[in-house]
Amino acid sequence: MTHSYRLHYAPDNASLVIRLALEELGLSYETALVDRRAGAQNTKAYRAINPNGLIPVLETPDGAIFETAAILLWLADRHGALAPAPDSPERAAFLKWLFFASNTLHADLRICFYPQKYIGSDTADQAALSKVIKQRLTVHLGHLNDLAATSRAWFGASQPSVLDFYLACMMRWMALYPAQSDRSWFNLRQYPHLFALLQRLQSRPAVVAAQAAEGLGPTPFTQPSPANPPEGSAT
Repeated sequence: MTHSYRLHYAPDNASLVIRLALEELGLSYETALVDRRAGAQNTKAYRAINPNGLIPVLETPDGAIFETAAILLWLADRHGALAPAPDSPERAAFLKWLFFASNTLHADLRICFYPQKYIGSDTADQAALSKVIKQRLTVHLGHLNDLAATSRAWFGASQPSVLDFYLACMMRWMALYPAQSDRSWFNLRQYPHLFALLQRLQSRPAVVAAQAAEGLGPTPFTQPSPANPPEGSAT
């Protein structure tokens, strides 16, 4: 690598969260496009760095890291920013919400986007599962909106954390994917504190850099449009 980090990415995938963190930290990195349309995530070379065949992977001097939350936490701790320090009294609260975002919110999004992977090909079964998951997502967003209404240095503050960026990307995907599905269940204006958080993030240089790199448009969080070029979809 000519840089300390190489990010394996596809536009508007979970790798976007990592790109935002790298940009916010002001780190030098290079990127390697994982062409999902060509099945590059299933090649032997890619599976050698992530046996699960998922995006993202961040290559680092300590080796390749996969899993979005793991990469975010490693970057924050390595560079002393975007998260409470390990000895901070705020660390425990931050960690529980970061892993809620990863293990609960993001996991439910995957079911919402790809119900066939969880319940089979029957469209009625898929619709029933999607309805339940969307109800769950609405509850999750309510909890996060309540959290954003409180004063915390690691969520919704003037200086963002990795949790802010992670949530912003997931809310973007809720508004866009799956492309042909009914998204009437999702109304960003119902979550005013989260809406304010997304508005603040959009003006940051890190977000502007990601917009240019992945073709995300001028309002990627509050009025998102599909990535252009569209080599990927949110995972």
